[in-house]
Amino acid sequence: MKVVYASRTGNVQSIIDQLDNDSLEISSGDEVVEEPYILFTYTDGFGDVPPEVESFLENNGQNIKGVVVSGDQGYGEAYCKAGDVIAEQYNVPCLYKVENAGTDEDIAKIKELVK
Repeated sequence: MKVVYASRTGNVQSIIDQLDNDSLEISSGDEVVEEPYILFTYTDGFGDVPPEVESFLENNGQNIKGVVVSGDQGYGEAYCKAGDVIAEQYNVPCLYKVENAGTDEDIAKIKELVK
């Protein structure tokens, strides 16, 4: 399945680099995807959906099938909250929450989810 992702600090990019999938990076939010995809994103601020991801979803939300989100547990209740917000807004599952760039075990589980 197509993977679409946004990465600011490199954590999500690190996860994507370990997957063997067709991927598209969201940089401006103006990108277009006309096929089903899984969204990989980070959580911005204190639990916010990154602005470029919001823009992307406004035009491509009809094809999202699930979301994988990276976060930092140091943010407490805001940990990976962007994934929960997107899942609720687009009625898709939040497939996986990962601490920063994840562990080898996380990557193995994510690879299974994306198949």
